[in-house]
Amino acid sequence: MSSPTSPGPLHLRGVLLDGTAEGERVGELWVTAEGRISVDPVPDATTVADGAWILPGLVDAHCHVGIGPDGPVDLEEAREQGHTDAASGALLLRDCGSPIDTRPLDDDPRMPEIVRAGRHLARPKRYIRGLPIEADSPEELPALVAEQARSNPWVKLVGDWIEREEGDLAPLWPEDVLKAAMDAAHAEGARVTAHVFGEDALPGLIGAGIDGIEHGTGLDDTTIAMMVEHGTVLVPTLINVENFPAFADAAGEKFPRYGTHMRELHARASATVASAIEAGVPVFAGTDAGGGIVHGRIVDEIAALAQVGLGPARALEAACGAARDWLRRPGLTDGAAADLVVVDRDPRVDTDALRTPSLVLRAGVRLS
Repeated sequence: MSSPTSPGPLHLRGVLLDGTAEGERVGELWVTAEGRISVDPVPDATTVADGAWILPGLVDAHCHVGIGPDGPVDLEEAREQGHTDAASGALLLRDCGSPIDTRPLDDDPRMPEIVRAGRHLARPKRYIRGLPIEADSPEELPALVAEQARSNPWVKLVGDWIEREEGDLAPLWPEDVLKAAMDAAHAEGARVTAHVFGEDALPGLIGAGIDGIEHGTGLDDTTIAMMVEHGTVLVPTLINVENFPAFADAAGEKFPRYGTHMRELHARASATVASAIEAGVPVFAGTDAGGGIVHGRIVDEIAALAQVGLGPARALEAACGAARDWLRRPGLTDGAAADLVVVDRDPRVDTDALRTPSLVLRAGVRLS
């Protein structure tokens, strides 16, 4: 890809999608020289789209800028990860845990906007080495959560992981500690989400008032109903769940219970997510890039969500307008940053339209 350019004021005309299933208007908008959306004409603007479908930048609601196949990466590799996501149209990322501070990358015009969750919080030897902040005792969790919440809008817990003596997935935190941790985060204005593969950690996390569940492959009718009652959202990372058999194989003969469990979770994952969708759990698109998935695959996740019950229009919503609302970021609104994706056919009908955008703008800077 060539270096990004800002060609000055721009004009776009076509079907303006706010990224939701119903939101549509035929019209036009402008991009100012400062990279902001204007609903009023801007003099001397160059028309760069006419008769296209124009939507806000896509959202990857679960990714990890700063993690590679072997653990933490340096800042320059993290930069390349962000560039790859942005080029795919994912211009807003919720970074669900990174061991490095990527804020120095925020001035890079090719980087997507990042909503951060700080570092994972876990117990010793209960997550991937080198990634989390570890609590020596569970009682330390509320203070650690409060510390992360003071500098990030989200906090990321490891809700379950393999427990070596039991040889299977097990919760990391007692329920009373979880309630105190949620209260600590919410007092700072932050929200909390948790990595959860299995069944046992879910009731305590949801009952404590957690805001989101990542993966959620262990959900059942009871915990799905709890999510609906509490307004808890789900980011199922379906394309990474496809790695579960490989995770089971890697466990080998050392942890046979874990291997069997992961294969069972994988086998019913699509039905589990479909049940959550049918029950009314809010579902958003996240790839888990950096956590076993390469960056730039947001369209694959949208397609996977469409197949398990959302359909293409609602799957787009889960990665665009509704996801932006959930993350408290604007869409096609006057004065917002011109983070735009332009495609040549209706992505609410055919998600593959998103694979070959004719134009991607990040704050008015042309990336493709």
